[in-house]
Amino acid sequence: MELGDKLSSIAQRGRDQLDHIKTEEATKTALVMPLLAALGYDPFDPREVVPEFTADVGTKKGEKVDYAIRKDDELSILIECKPLGTDLANTQYSQLFRYFGCTEAKFAILTNGLKYRFYSDLDAQNKLDSRPFFIFDLEDFNDGDVEELRKFTKPNFDVEAILSTANRLKYTNLAKRAIEETIKEPPEEFVKFIVSRFYEGRHTRQVVDEFMPIVREAGKLYIKEQVAQRLKGALARNYVDDTIPQPEPVQAQLAPEQDDIVTTQEEIDAYNIVRSILSEVVDVSRIAMRDAKSYCAILLDDNNRKPLCRLHFNTKSIKRIGFFKDKQQELVDIESVSDLFKYRQKLIDTLQEYS
Repeated sequence: MELGDKLSSIAQRGRDQLDHIKTEEATKTALVMPLLAALGYDPFDPREVVPEFTADVGTKKGEKVDYAIRKDDELSILIECKPLGTDLANTQYSQLFRYFGCTEAKFAILTNGLKYRFYSDLDAQNKLDSRPFFIFDLEDFNDGDVEELRKFTKPNFDVEAILSTANRLKYTNLAKRAIEETIKEPPEEFVKFIVSRFYEGRHTRQVVDEFMPIVREAGKLYIKEQVAQRLKGALARNYVDDTIPQPEPVQAQLAPEQDDIVTTQEEIDAYNIVRSILSEVVDVSRIAMRDAKSYCAILLDDNNRKPLCRLHFNTKSIKRIGFFKDKQQELVDIESVSDLFKYRQKLIDTLQEYS
């Protein structure tokens, strides 16, 4: 099983057992140890994964950090665990901080079972940074995140290789977060800068206040248009580029004596969006579309017992998507097929119910 599939399986376990993972020990057993195993370490071999690692630090005697990972008999990673649900951004990690400076470990991880914050000493040697250089979230990760995490797997672990890109990764993530915050709530300086590009009048307080909501809305609109353009480009590659050999066009399978059913372009577009979303967790060849008079079904393994969603697009006044949980359908109104991207996690959850 690929690393991404293993991680998705662990995340699903966390969702399934959420009501029972109440303590730090339960978090370790249900989530942290399986993740270490997915990375190639044996959590039951104390030569590789040392539980309750102890090292006397100054006047502090007998303090423990939850796990220490050894690679080639050298201490490489320290891990401090908190109970599931803990807000790591506002959590003290004093043991990691103290231990890091007096051991040869070059990396430290703070986790609540679902989120993993990776630290090193990029700012000052032998002193743990106050900000992580990488954050991995089991509930929300992409292919790029998996590739970054792969660097910490037992076969690929290389301190110098990780450190060579860690600083850039850290500031790239911080810059991305700053851009996101700027678009959500643009500061006055940013609004003035944008307004100066097209408004020749004086940038008084009143002018800035008037343009503040306009700039905010323009930022959101720009992102929405970029997503739509990317989707349009992907669909165009599927249907327009005749110079590249293409797979057979999508044909909805019809029930007997229902050859009057017409599969619309919107249904095909929605089908391709679902395939795009789920491609990170399943082979897209397993995702099929079967049209009917009342709805168009998107299925796993072309199996009616494994519906991923249903497209209720036959009514002119409204479009609806039927999502499934525990085989029960929940109808959601949408404005356009691109709204499917908002329900990525629902589709992934449904898919994993059949795993």
